[in-house]
Amino acid sequence: MILVFGNGQLGQDLVRTSAARQVPLVALARAQADISDPAAVRAAIAHHRPALVVNAAAYTKVDLAESEAQTAFRVNADGAGIVCAACTGIPFIHISTDYVFDGTKSGPYLEDDPVAPLNVYGQSKAAGERAVREANPHHVIIRSSWIFSEFGHNFLKTMLRLAATRDELRVVADQHGSPTSTRDLSAALLTIAPRLIAGEDVWGTYHFTATGATTFHGFASRIVAAQAPLTGRTPRVTAITTAEFPSPARRPANSQLDCGRFERVFGFRGRPWTEETDAITLALVTAQIGSAQHVA
Repeated sequence: MILVFGNGQLGQDLVRTSAARQVPLVALARAQADISDPAAVRAAIAHHRPALVVNAAAYTKVDLAESEAQTAFRVNADGAGIVCAACTGIPFIHISTDYVFDGTKSGPYLEDDPVAPLNVYGQSKAAGERAVREANPHHVIIRSSWIFSEFGHNFLKTMLRLAATRDELRVVADQHGSPTSTRDLSAALLTIAPRLIAGEDVWGTYHFTATGATTFHGFASRIVAAQAPLTGRTPRVTAITTAEFPSPARRPANSQLDCGRFERVFGFRGRPWTEETDAITLALVTAQIGSAQHVA
């Protein structure tokens, strides 16, 4: 059985994907097991007796973290170390982020490139990686980027909401990355799980994202194009610079991650970001239309 701490975007998709694959998996929300509480974590592991633990719990409010640094570090750094340390004899997967890098590299980041986070969120996640490495050698850290899904709050769902009411969307075009669906990330995690449970010596840090890269403007343009045939809405998507969209947290200009190590070791590659964007946009808009018709 796989035990997942965190029932947000990734946790919910892991539940769905594991059910489809008939893989026993339980995802715990914070109310069920707060990862910053060592006793709660130990109790959850003792109760479920998992063969593998995944830490998908995180403080992900990038801008708010600038004013809530203590909370961000308690969850993303202390919590990650607490869960990993509790996994005595149990393989452990920890989910991290592209935001541990400063974005100044000209090409995709490798796993061994030095981290230099620009914001509190990235700093807390980098500290979480260090805590995991110090707590237990039998771990895998997966860095991903620009996560989106049918669940929770994310960029894709925000663009759909704005496209329904606005004639123009102004979106940053000088930040580059790979939009990655939790559906794709869930498939990757469940693919590597048997090898970790078997105790293969594949421990360490890996990058996993969708294939291909774009900007937030390109991502938004794809979302708008995908929803237009169903909604009839065709707002303009205007490119702007990061300077024109000030935010409390600085973000890296380059969030591209080199996923070659993951593909070589595990034989799995992310789907094109365009395909996943289209598919999840279609699923969300179709569900929304169906819901509206049902209410009518």
